[in-house]
Amino acid sequence: MRLPQIWKRAFLAITLPLAFAACDDDPVAPAELVPPAGLTVTANGATAATITFSSVQGATEYVLQRAAGTAGNFAEIATLSATTYEDSGLEAGTAYRYRVAAVRSGQQSSFSSAVSLTTAVEGPMEATISSNITSNRTLYADTLYTLSGYVRVGNGATLTIEPGTKIVGDYDVIASSLFIERGARIMAEGTAAEPIVFTSSRPEGERRPGDWGGLVLLGNGVINRSSPVILEGTENLDSPVEYSGGSDNSDSSGSLKYVRIEFAGHEVAPNAELNSLTLAAVGSGTVIEHVQVLAGLDDSFEWFGGAVDARYLVSYEAGDDHLDISEGYQGRIQHAIAFQSRQLLPRPGAGSVASDPQGIENDGCSGQNCLDGQDSEPLNLPVIANFTLIGAGSAYTTSGGDMGMNIRRGTGGYYVNGVVARYDRAAISLRDATTQARLADDDLLVSNLVLAENGQAFLPQTGETVQFSVDEEDNDIDLVAGSAASLFNALPTDPSSATQFDWTPAAGSPAATGGLTEFNGKLAERAGSFVTATSYRGAADPNGDKWWEGWTTYADN
Repeated sequence: MRLPQIWKRAFLAITLPLAFAACDDDPVAPAELVPPAGLTVTANGATAATITFSSVQGATEYVLQRAAGTAGNFAEIATLSATTYEDSGLEAGTAYRYRVAAVRSGQQSSFSSAVSLTTAVEGPMEATISSNITSNRTLYADTLYTLSGYVRVGNGATLTIEPGTKIVGDYDVIASSLFIERGARIMAEGTAAEPIVFTSSRPEGERRPGDWGGLVLLGNGVINRSSPVILEGTENLDSPVEYSGGSDNSDSSGSLKYVRIEFAGHEVAPNAELNSLTLAAVGSGTVIEHVQVLAGLDDSFEWFGGAVDARYLVSYEAGDDHLDISEGYQGRIQHAIAFQSRQLLPRPGAGSVASDPQGIENDGCSGQNCLDGQDSEPLNLPVIANFTLIGAGSAYTTSGGDMGMNIRRGTGGYYVNGVVARYDRAAISLRDATTQARLADDDLLVSNLVLAENGQAFLPQTGETVQFSVDEEDNDIDLVAGSAASLFNALPTDPSSATQFDWTPAAGSPAATGGLTEFNGKLAERAGSFVTATSYRGAADPNGDKWWEGWTTYADN
């Protein structure tokens, strides 16, 4: 069929432009694929690096190469879809070069210019802390920190310390110490494999008790003395540290877990010492678990009032008392080990060892500012369960003390499921009429104990000061024959390392049984859910974990 001429003209008018338009839509060649820009390489410790670069439009992946040294050959280490890569397994103190190319549909760009990096030399970096900390700060495990002077964490700041971090007290600056002030917090949470260690700046073999000050936590808890009460060891400072006047026994000062404190306790003035760990008016919101004190000059652990709980405590070779408690402490302690073989020679000029060291010294209130003498409230009413107290026996003599437990000056409390051994003078001293009144009010309980190798069970009254005892049979207090060492799997006479200690009761040991398995009355009320009754006595479960292993140590210098 032949089309009319007018239709032909119309057909051409439509089709010709379409034909030419089709020619204009021929495929356009893609833009040249360029290498990524912005290549950056950052050291991440001594054996790792982080590589970052900018993305390339249209690229589907990237090829990353590395070369060792300044002239080594490049080799591919990764094909990436992301623009960040963590390179690990590097050699410390070694130079590396990196370059990267983009890939699209089988096409690869040229490589970027190389960027160089030299990894750090093995060993921690070093930093000195000499100024107060007034904003949040973190201490890292790859850095060795030196505390120089009195360093205070205040202004509501939180000091976080990574597992495995080591902090040393500056030997050359008298009594260098760390204070966590009211309202501030410390979050020092190590692990059994990576404990956090506070120790002397002196090298091993030259360390002594009193090389530095210690760690002090100050809370808003309640004490039984009226203001002002200044923390011993700070009286001569331009800004003495006061810890009285608090009203919140649930206050939190942070957390200490898997922490060691070594060779601390410098005497700042006569009879004004810093302890290894001081807990002044610290509230129950604070966590204290798995903490060891080693070779301190004054007390290992000292509580001034407050209500902070603690568990899994270890004290080796104290210069004075292992656990010193006073001024209305209301907290609970379970699983504590105190061991003494001798008194270590302190650093020159740091003070002297105590003439009356004890395992536990527990005072109600004594001295100035007591609200009502030895009856001051709140009463000192701790719960202390599953403790192992080992004295030095005849290894040294003192003019006083040398008792496993000295409970006096109106204190009460509940002392159950413990072992007290090798105290030449006496295992226990129950002293003062006010303390005896706590017994009559059921605010004092001493029961389910194993006593071995002590001079006597209870210190008798020899002068005007009241000394009393409790019935041993009624309170399941067993005086056993044999040595302190026979009670445990391993208690060395002359220890040299923590691996020699095994506080688990030996086969047939009286410590493996005889525990108070049910708490009643005021003990149950005060123990709450924090302290649990056990069928064994002492700090270690005969069928449980050796909770002190791996993170504690023993050293005498």
